[in-house]
Amino acid sequence: MKNEISTKQILAVFEKIRLHGEHSNDIHELEGVQASTDFDGYTVFLEGHRVKLSTGFHNTYHLDYENDRDLGEFLKKLKYIEANYD
Repeated sequence: MKNEISTKQILAVFEKIRLHGEHSNDIHELEGVQASTDFDGYTVFLEGHRVKLSTGFHNTYHLDYENDRDLGEFLKKLKYIEANYD
């Protein structure tokens, strides 16, 4: 599944959630996906549909999920946000 997402897409979705989502306590949320960063802003977190994604050093990312169905829904939502928000 890792080849289905790029750090470029992660950062684009993060920025769209930040710009268009609702903001509360350093977390932005759009379409059921929450976006946040660590204390220095270097690591980006996206979370939703029972999936947690973090990206940071050297354009790598880590996905934490229990099953492929949840991951599929999460990836669909990221693609939707990327395509439908400017």
